[in-house]
This record gives sequence, C-alpha cells and structure tokens, in this order.
Amino acid sequence: MTDHRKNSRNPGFSDRSSKWMRLLGIAALAVICATPQAFAQFATVGRGPSIGPSVGPNINAGPRISINPHVRYSPNLDYQDIHRPRRRPRPYVQEFDGPPDYNGPPKTVRKDPPRRRRANTPTVADNSYVAKEVVIELEGNPNETAVNNIARRHRLTRVESQNIPTLGSTFFRWRISDKRTVDQVVRELVADGGVRSAQRNNIFRLQQASSAEPAKSADGPEGYASGKLRLPAAHALSAGADVRIAVIDSGVDANHPELAGSIVETFDALASKEGAHAHGTTIASIIAGHGRLTGTAPSARLLAIRAFGEKKSGAESSTFVILKSLDYAVSHQAQVINMSFAGPHDPILERGLAAAAAKKIVLIAAAGNAGPKSPPLYPGADRNVIAVTATDSSDRLFSGANQGAYVALAAPGVDILAAVPDSKYRISSGTSLSAAFVSGLAALMIARNPELSPGDLRLALESSARDLGPKGRDTQFGAGEVDAYAAVSAVAAPVATASGRAAGQ
Repeated sequence: MTDHRKNSRNPGFSDRSSKWMRLLGIAALAVICATPQAFAQFATVGRGPSIGPSVGPNINAGPRISINPHVRYSPNLDYQDIHRPRRRPRPYVQEFDGPPDYNGPPKTVRKDPPRRRRANTPTVADNSYVAKEVVIELEGNPNETAVNNIARRHRLTRVESQNIPTLGSTFFRWRISDKRTVDQVVRELVADGGVRSAQRNNIFRLQQASSAEPAKSADGPEGYASGKLRLPAAHALSAGADVRIAVIDSGVDANHPELAGSIVETFDALASKEGAHAHGTTIASIIAGHGRLTGTAPSARLLAIRAFGEKKSGAESSTFVILKSLDYAVSHQAQVINMSFAGPHDPILERGLAAAAAKKIVLIAAAGNAGPKSPPLYPGADRNVIAVTATDSSDRLFSGANQGAYVALAAPGVDILAAVPDSKYRISSGTSLSAAFVSGLAALMIARNPELSPGDLRLALESSARDLGPKGRDTQFGAGEVDAYAAVSAVAAPVATASGRAAGQ
C-alpha cells in the first residue's frame, strides 16, 4: 500500500525545490567565472601560509583558520608555529656582587650578553666608570682655540684640565652632553688626529672592611702584627727616619696623637671640604703611628694626599683625580707611594706608574678585597707595583682577598688596631692595611740603605719573606709573609741584585 501523505498538503514542492537549486548553482557558477581571484582566496582559507597553484595533491590543508590579509606568514611555518604564543625574550642576567669592599647581599642586574674579549684585553672585577665623562690627552701643546675646537667638534663640555709634568702632558676631563655612550665618544676621539689618548674616567675604591667593634689595647690580640713582623727588632736597626711616603687615600687626621709631627705635606686632589676620614687615618697610623700603636716606620715623613671622597657605595676616586695625586707625589720627592685602593686596568695610570718607577719610587698597593674568584685588580696588578695580600694572627689568608700570580707578598691585615679621626681607634681588616705595613717596611729598608733600587728592595722583601701555604711562591700568599727584621737586615750591606751586581754599584 502506497503512502500518499508525503507533500500531500503542498503538491509540486519537490519540483519547485529542484528548480531553485539549479538556478542557485547557475548563479554561483557565473560569479566564480566573473571573479576567479575571490574564489582563489576562498579556496585557500584554512591552509595557513599562502600556497600557489603548483602545490601537489598530497598537501594537507590543515584545520580551518581565519587569515588576516595584512599579515605575512613565512612559508616555513606550520599552523602551530603561526599560532604558538610568542614569549618575550628573557634578558641576560648576571650576578653583581658590588664593589670590592662590599659585603652586602648580591644584587641582580640586567645586562647585555657579554661580548667575547680579545686575548690582550685586561679583565677586571669592577669595570665601573664615571658616567658621561672622558679623560683626554691632546697632541703637542695646543692653545685655547685648538682645545675649544676639539670640544666643539666632538660636542663635549670641558670640566677641568691639569698639567701632569710626570708625563709631560696636559690632560682634560670632559663631559658628554648628549645621549652618546662613553665608549662611543672614546672611539670618536681616538680617531681624531689632534687627540693623543682618550679613555673612560675609571672609578677606584678603597680596600678596607671596618669593624664596629670598639678598640682595645695595642697589647691585646689585635696588636699581633708588631710581633708577627718582628718590628721591635727591626726598629733597632732602622726607624725609617725622614723617608718620604705618599699616602694616596682619603683625608688623614693630622691632629691625631699617633701622627703628631709625621705629616709634612698635604694635598687635596678633590678640592673638597670633607674632613678627615677613617680609612686615610688608619693607613697613616699603620705606617707611622708612634703613640699607643707601634707604627711600621715611626720616623717616616708622610705626604697625605686626599684622592677619595665619600660616596653612597663607599669612598671613591677616579682616573683623573688619582693621576693628579700620583703626579703630586712624584713632584714632591716621595720615595714610597702607598695605594690602598683597587679598580680596573687603566692605561693612563699605567703610564704614570711606569714614570714613577723610572724615578726609583717604590710603589705598593693592596691586592684587593674582591675574593678568590676575582680577576686582577689595579694598580696592584701593575708590573711596577708590589701587590700585598692580608693574613690573620694564625697566618690564614683573609677570606675576601684576591688571589693570582700578581700577588707578591702577604702581611697582617685582619683585625688590626689602628687610629681613626678624633683621637679614636678601631679594629679593621682588609688588604689596604697589609699594603700599609709593607710601605712602612720599605721605608725602614730605604733608611738603612738609601742606594736600594725598587727592584733590589722587592727582591730583598721576597727573599726574606716567611713562606706560607704551598711550598714556594703561590697565588695566595705570593712569596710569603714579610719579616721586617729579616728584610732590614738583608739590606744592611750591599746585596746581590736582580742584575747580579751589588746594590749601589
């Protein structure tokens, strides 16, 4: 039995539907033929990257996605590559432990990825410098017009200038007034025919970690250095009479009882109004103290040179200021220069140190307080300088001391009782103090044998030192801990020198 209920209420429905479908198909075909580009765009939807007509039949179009007509997609990306969310690149992060004498928690700073260094580039632990400043040396003896022309040509503002007789040249400190980097300006200046040298105005910091512990008796445990160095026996041979020692440091309290009559000259390279500072006073008292303390060279004469001013990160100085200080010391007949500070390698200061050594001035510096993993610090690492590290009362190395082949000698430098301003005393530690002991010892040796050259003096210090650590010279203690009595005794008569001749011949 046939069912007649289908479409019984609407006869002819099937025929009309078929006609409409045919008409729609014809219309669609007409549109496609009229606008083939639109059809091509419709056909590529969902394929990801643009695909040309030569694509083979086996390519999978992938899931349907919407395409932004203004975005170009690489043909090497698949669907997942296009739509994978992009992560922001993570910045290169380094741990920066602060300046060499900083003992606070490490700070994380963002830096660009490190560039590969050339083999002959000195590596330093603390590569900081004064922002927007350069130190410049000009060719010949330029007049004011020539100087101003160079400044205008390089868009620089002149801050100050200083004639440096030690190097036979005038140096300028100029400020960068635009957004150029210091290194960019240095490169531009070096390429200028009228400029002899140009560099950063590097930052240097004092090398002492002071203790807040109140000072005790000089005869207590913190006064061990005198016995360790055999100073009383050495003083029976020499007290360093009238040997001139320049102390390039922070301000010294010339009125402290320990230093009465010891300071013969003062020079403020900063032209500041700061008063006396603990570090400078401490170093001076270790060298020439003669009250409660037993200074290493109590009869020496000090040239107190202020080169370091108080900053938020501690007492700091710069290339330009230290250059002025070094020149003052050389020009005022210093026989020993104590430099209880550290920083990066500095070409201008390297030249100044070489010039001082050529005048037979003994140069002594702190090895640095940046720790055993730190690269060499300067001026201690300079070949004309004797770098001194610090030991404690048990001959153990100071935990914060730098290590390396440049370390020449060791001396007491942990828990040392020394003077601070206002007739007070404090217990301090650091390689700064060790350098001061050796500077005083050098004065004893020079007073004993004025004909000693810096090379002969160094040889006598190293050959008479008491070996510590691994047998022989090492990177922790150098040649060993100095022995004042043995060193002074060794130079009482002409001694064998590095050249094989007797001293003074």
